Amino acid sequence: MIELRHDALEISFPELHRDARLRIDFQRTLRLPDDGREYPLPAGLGRFPLRHVDDFADRLPEAWRRHGGVLLPMYQAEAMWLNFRSPAGYPFAVKIAAGKINAASGETWREGLHRDPQDYCAVPGQPWLDGFCVAKGVVRQFVAAPLGMGATAEEQLTGEAEHGGLQILAHPLKAKIWRREKRLVFAERAESPLVEACATPVAMGLAPGGRMRQEIYADPRDLADWDQRVRARCFVHLASSLTWKSITGELPPNRPLGASSYAAAGIPWFDYYDAELKALGGAAALAGLKSTSEFEDLLPDDGEEAWVTPPIVLKDPRGRRSVREF
Repeated sequence: MIELRHDALEISFPELHRDARLRIDFQRTLRLPDDGREYPLPAGLGRFPLRHVDDFADRLPEAWRRHGGVLLPMYQAEAMWLNFRSPAGYPFAVKIAAGKINAASGETWREGLHRDPQDYCAVPGQPWLDGFCVAKGVVRQFVAAPLGMGATAEEQLTGEAEHGGLQILAHPLKAKIWRREKRLVFAERAESPLVEACATPVAMGLAPGGRMRQEIYADPRDLADWDQRVRARCFVHLASSLTWKSITGELPPNRPLGASSYAAAGIPWFDYYDAELKALGGAAALAGLKSTSEFEDLLPDDGEEAWVTPPIVLKDPRGRRSVREF
């Protein structure tokens, strides 16, 4: 079951276990300079508004109505990252694709979970995802681009501007494994006084932008641990901010911060590293994509990017918290 609550997707499988709940929201953020350097993680600048496709069906393309799901507004060349949270810590395997190009493996969309290459993120070990995995420990930021320009990962790899948007697939851990692991955790807490004391429509797609340091972690579990009998899928349509009001009647969010404004406001940058998990290697198909800087009509010519320096880097700042389906 997928619900829309407070501009976030709430995915749950109550028939398996009451803890099987996953929350995904979509964060506005600074677009990194696309200059070949690797940057730390920029901060989240608030959630994108999310709306049901079915509420505006008469104003949307037929393909959007057919896919269902939700829509959100993005400015051209605006950046985003995805925030994953499992409130009870219940594990999920989450597959993310942009224009049906897998953000971890670079492969075209296919159902189910796969290894070699791994094509999903294991949550809560993976707390967020900022872009396409192009090398070990490096992603290229998700940046909005109009379909038809040729800049999106989908268009560069398939030659078509057919899907756009984001596609999300989530499979929960098998409930019997969760119950066993939960019992072990409670038993360990009971045996440890220290632990116990501490316990408490103009369609858009996504193009590869600037480089940042972020690891996509290898799943430490067996593939058979995931319950692939059940799933939740959602299509997230990206609408141009210029058309958002005509669709929803609402004003779009303010224009995103530029780099100099970000730096002037003293907003920090972040690093996140988990020594207990191994990082995936990058996808060769994604590493060969053209970046946003090679499309001269895509990026605004405002001179902001030249001012970006990351003077403040915090460790693990975002916290170790890690609708109708298509």
